[in-house]
Amino acid sequence: MNYRTLGKTELKVSEISLGTWQVGGKWGSGFDDKNAERILNEAIDKGINFIDTADVYENGKS
Repeated sequence: MNYRTLGKTELKVSEISLGTWQVGGKWGSGFDDKNAERILNEAIDKGINFIDTADVYENGKS
């Protein structure tokens, strides 16, 4: 995994981020905790440390 410095900070973030809109599954399909855990763990295992999320994804669960 390649990392870059975030702006003027000393934080190193992965060039690839995980967008968590899909962690909740299809729109309105309900939240699958095991699937979310699998996705997050896989991303972290691959070196991703830049995770994009929002409080509205699957009603705040993502």
